[in-house]
Amino acid sequence: MPWLELSLIARAEQQPRVEEALDDLGALSITLQDADAETPDEQAIFEPGVGELPLWPTITLNALFEANTDRRGLTEALSELLPWLEPDQVSFRDVADEDWERAWMDQFKPMPFGRRLWIYPWNIEPPQDDSVVVRLDPGLAFGSGTHPTTALCLEWLDGQDLAGKRVIDFGCGSGILAIAALKLGAAAAVGIDNDPQALTASADNAERNDVAERLALYLPEDFAGEPADVFVANILAGPLGELAPIFAAATKPGTPFAISGILQGQQDELLTRYAEWFDALRVDTREDWVRISGHRRT
Repeated sequence: MPWLELSLIARAEQQPRVEEALDDLGALSITLQDADAETPDEQAIFEPGVGELPLWPTITLNALFEANTDRRGLTEALSELLPWLEPDQVSFRDVADEDWERAWMDQFKPMPFGRRLWIYPWNIEPPQDDSVVVRLDPGLAFGSGTHPTTALCLEWLDGQDLAGKRVIDFGCGSGILAIAALKLGAAAAVGIDNDPQALTASADNAERNDVAERLALYLPEDFAGEPADVFVANILAGPLGELAPIFAAATKPGTPFAISGILQGQQDELLTRYAEWFDALRVDTREDWVRISGHRRT
């Protein structure tokens, strides 16, 4: 059935009260987006830390209601609950019903990375050849290979000699990098993420790719395993800088490593930071994103 979408623009500090009001009025779902997304000052927010809720300065809250909900009644109720609200801050539109999972599957096509690695959705059968195929359903966590940082890491993994190696994937998300490493010949992999939902998605995707018995999953505070033979982390520049000494301790001498989630312009500070422990540092880019790779100093 169709739905009624109410969009309301508010400042970041007003968001909790607005969301509470929309919930009180019976909103079936509420999503947030950058209200200034079309301006040059757009701020990307990808992965908050534990317990954090970073927000854009101005937010659009999109709330779904049943199609027959009284628009005038909603507007009057919001005016009472939010006295500061101006009429031009609220808008409505009709939203057609859709099979969102089906729509996503229809848009997610097989994608190649490097010489032999392919990511396939579950609704398309791969050819019977020597390609290395990861079958993926991102589920509750990000990581399907469509983002440039994921693509940069997948291509890097495809170029490594992983046979018999132990790989650590820090910030594993959907598990795509760890699973790809296992499919490319790694003997074992460790996925680490601060989001329990990411660990659930990673475990599910590993099971579907028949590599679950070789993938161990941990929250960061629970991991105390042996150093890796290969290390990859696809998170954000801030955490990458903070975690550099931990990453150094988690890698053996000579270990190849790659980090991404870095915007153009953020790499110089990270290159200086990582030069304390890593050699042969190299920068590769795709669109506005950067991958830094190298080796743990021997």
